[in-house]
Amino acid sequence: MNLRCIIIDDEPNAVSLLEVLIGQTTQWQLLGKCYNALEAIEFLKKHTVDFIFLDINMPHLTGMELAGLLPKDTKIVFTTAYAEHAAESYAYQTIDYLLKPITLKRFVAATQKIDACFGKHASPPESITTKPEADYFFFKTGKTLRKILLDEVLYFESEKEYVRLVTGTEELLIYRRLKDIEEQLPQPFVRVHNSYIVNTRLLNKIQDNHIYIGTKQIPVSDKFREGFMEVIRQRIF
Repeated sequence: MNLRCIIIDDEPNAVSLLEVLIGQTTQWQLLGKCYNALEAIEFLKKHTVDFIFLDINMPHLTGMELAGLLPKDTKIVFTTAYAEHAAESYAYQTIDYLLKPITLKRFVAATQKIDACFGKHASPPESITTKPEADYFFFKTGKTLRKILLDEVLYFESEKEYVRLVTGTEELLIYRRLKDIEEQLPQPFVRVHNSYIVNTRLLNKIQDNHIYIGTKQIPVSDKFREGFMEVIRQRIF
């Protein structure tokens, strides 16, 4: 896939590494290399690209500040040595978040995400497929069917052959697989980890690749991050 991209990074060694990785593993067109945000702004006025590799820690304007100045549909692969900006990065059209030093294995994984991003416009990500709306479900616990209002559920947590359902006032153990429950849940419930589905309406904050909901801190895994942030982006002002 002959995608067009540029690299924006103030570190020459980092730029050279990305250039080599792009040349060795893809058929993309590297249209330019910019060593600061101001240079990148001028370049993008004259050239059209499909996505950009963008460093965060740069002089004059940081990568985050530059991202805020670009058109909202600009697709970005952030490259940085700092993991703490990951959650903030998904306020933009972020395809991936690469931590330096970038390894060949991690870069190849990123290329797959990038190609998928440009090759699958016709169908939404699996993790955010719209499901039928429902106000409540009956959950079997032991010999009892308990009626639970979905608006009160904070999250579901997988525990071997059981799933723990957690509200603000109680916890129930359900003899079901998390995947089976996921298939029946409507938005705002979103899978964020192999072990967790969360109610996005009730989460408190997102920080450093973690969700804070009720008194629980829940990790957001790479596998489910894009689907989760696609839902969150709809609510960002």
